[in-house]
Amino acid sequence: MKLAISQVCSLHAQLPQCIEDYSAGTCPAIEVWLTALEYYLDQSSPEELRALLDAQGMSIPAASYQGGLLVSQGEERQVAWELFRRRLKLCRELLIPTLVVAADVPSPIRSGDMERVQVSLRQAAHEAAEHDICIALELQSGSAFGNNLQSVSALVDQTQHPNLGICLDVFHFGVGPSKESDLRAMNPQSLFHVQVSDVSGVPREFATDQHRILPGDGDLPLPAIIDFLKDIRYDRWISLEILNPTLWEIPPRQFGEIGMASLRKLITADRR
Repeated sequence: MKLAISQVCSLHAQLPQCIEDYSAGTCPAIEVWLTALEYYLDQSSPEELRALLDAQGMSIPAASYQGGLLVSQGEERQVAWELFRRRLKLCRELLIPTLVVAADVPSPIRSGDMERVQVSLRQAAHEAAEHDICIALELQSGSAFGNNLQSVSALVDQTQHPNLGICLDVFHFGVGPSKESDLRAMNPQSLFHVQVSDVSGVPREFATDQHRILPGDGDLPLPAIIDFLKDIRYDRWISLEILNPTLWEIPPRQFGEIGMASLRKLITADRR
C-alpha cells in the first residue's frame, strides 16, 4: 500500500506550500483538491507544477472530486460535464492517473434516475479512457443512492468498464449504512483508491466532515478495513483525507509529519 495525504487536510495553505511541506514530512504523494488545483493554475503553468513535484520527489496519484455527473439534467448537466472534460484533460497533462467522482444522487429519487446513473457512469468511464484516466466512484453517505459500499460495488460491476472502479472513503463507509460484510462483496480488482480518516464520540447520524480526525483516534472500523486491504493485497494508494477546520490551523509541515505517522501506524499495526 502506498501512502498519500490529501490537500484538503491543509485547505488554508496554497498548493505549492502543501507540496513542499508534506514532502518535508516524508510524504511521497499528495491527493489534490481540484478546485484548489484550478485556482493555482490560473496563476501558474502545469510545467511549473510538474517541476515543483519533481524537485520535491512528489507525485499526484488522485484528484478529488467531480460531482454532478450522475443524474443532473439540462443546463446543470451541461455545466458539470464540461467541467469534467476540462478536468480529464488537466489530469492527463499532469499525469494524474485517477479522478474521484462522487456518487451524488439527491433525494428524492426520480423516475429514470437509476438509468441515468448507469448511462452516466458508462459515458464517464468511456471519456476517461480516452484520456488514459481511471474514474474512482466514491460512495456518499448522504446520497439517496450509492450511500453504501454494496450499492457502489454493484454499479461498478454492472458498468463493466476497466476504467471505472471504487473510491472507498472510510468516513462515508463508517457513518453511512455500509456494513463490514460489504467489504467482502467488493471486487478487489475494482478498488482504485482509498481515503481514510476517523470519527470519535459522534453518532453516525450526526457525523459530518468537520468531525473527521486522524485515523486510529476514533470509532470507525479501521482495523477491519486495513485487514481486508491486506488480505486482498491492495497495492494502490491510501490517502489521508480530513476536512476539519480545526486541523486546518496546523501548519502543513507539522501536519505532514503527524499525518504520515498516523498512516504508518495504521497500516503496520499487528492485530492478529
